[in-house]
Amino acid sequence: MSLAKDVLVKISEYTSCDAVGLANLIARGEVTAAEVADAAARAVEAVNPRINAVVETWPPEDSPAPGSAPLAGVPFLVKDLGVTMAGKRSELGSRLAAGAVSPEDSFLMRRFRQAGLATIGRTATPEMAYSTTTEPEFYGATRNPWSPGRSAGGSSGGSGAAVAAGIVPLAHATDAAGSIRVPASYNGLFGLKPTRGRISQGPGADEVFNGLAVQGSLSRTVRDSAVLLDLIEGPEPGDPYFAARPARPYAEEARLDPGRLRIAVLRQPWGGRQPTEPVSAAVSETIRLLDSLGHEAEEATLALGVSWEGFVLGNARMWTANLAPWIDGIAAAAGRPVDETTLEPVTLASYRYGHQVTAGEFVRALAIRNQVSRTLAQHFARYDVLLSPTLPEPPVLLGAYGEGADQLDGLGWLDRILDRSPYTAAANVSGVPSMSVPLAEAEGLPIGMQFTAAFGREDLLFRLAGQLERAAPWTHRKPAIWAAD
Repeated sequence: MSLAKDVLVKISEYTSCDAVGLANLIARGEVTAAEVADAAARAVEAVNPRINAVVETWPPEDSPAPGSAPLAGVPFLVKDLGVTMAGKRSELGSRLAAGAVSPEDSFLMRRFRQAGLATIGRTATPEMAYSTTTEPEFYGATRNPWSPGRSAGGSSGGSGAAVAAGIVPLAHATDAAGSIRVPASYNGLFGLKPTRGRISQGPGADEVFNGLAVQGSLSRTVRDSAVLLDLIEGPEPGDPYFAARPARPYAEEARLDPGRLRIAVLRQPWGGRQPTEPVSAAVSETIRLLDSLGHEAEEATLALGVSWEGFVLGNARMWTANLAPWIDGIAAAAGRPVDETTLEPVTLASYRYGHQVTAGEFVRALAIRNQVSRTLAQHFARYDVLLSPTLPEPPVLLGAYGEGADQLDGLGWLDRILDRSPYTAAANVSGVPSMSVPLAEAEGLPIGMQFTAAFGREDLLFRLAGQLERAAPWTHRKPAIWAAD
């Protein structure tokens, strides 16, 4: 389609395109980058007061000439954490970092610029990205466009809500325990967590949370995520490790047939809460879809390698032992105390827990990481892909995470997070790629299905995602709060 050539681009026309589509229109001269940026600004005005996804906007910098970069002129949002943009605030969802301005672009920000993206603002995150719901005291809660009384997920909840509501076609996200896939599931989006080392964390860090955290994006179409990953993957000087470069572009993989895949179905989580009836029904529906596409999907019991309690404890020790010095550094730079005036109760409790983790406990936590990684790797000798729900329940009500949270210590808080998202964190611990695909809905709420592949096999996931998108398209489904309404 082509956009109407009026003085202003209609928001309905703007939201009908994905990022690749917008870039193509700009390249052909059917619309200018300035007109598209204006449409994005009007989309922010139309929906952000109702969902609180975008915490700051700014005029886009001069974008490359039309067609000179793959995504030249496409409006984009970065999460308020995980990427730095020279001269722009990076506050991490926290009063502790209020007003902090980044002195330089991170490596990833440079690649966003090289891709041609027109960054127009930053999106909400829970404090220090330390939750899978986005309800920080600093910004206030981000609301789900499908049902504004419910969570948009986290920690990339602001990005998820913004993309779902039509503000931008894709946005930056990060994932340390499901923070791309959780908001993808809650907001009816596609979200792929790349392999550990696929995207550089530099120059400010070599790895984040001992390799648990990775960079990525959220989008409404598979091709947008594939094209963007093609543009941002690959090592930078000084990176401690990196995944082997793909044999062909992911955008090409998304158009290829995956062949007949052996798929293990993990319906029951390793720990945490059991799937609700709508989610279990969605799993069964997905199995039927996979069967119709010629795949061999079977329900399986898959070992995690450690007990669930040991898994939670190991994660809590790694997370909090990393969190504590990070917070100390922020406090020193800001000249602020680390106490109830600067941190939320659960963050402060986790900070204190982290300072109590001993060196021996931390090393044993790394051993748990290794055991889980080795165990999951063995499953891929038998299966090509692991399927589970992304989450055990549809989007939860705002406030569900916070009930009695002020009484929890650092272990208790992480136990609560993983109880809500028991399927996602194993991929972070093992470093393998994993994606949430919006294949189902129940009572007007989206339900994502999670597909996980072996280390470095994003190519396989993109092939499967493209096939699923063609067989069971989802972009026609729109949330209750939509910029074009």
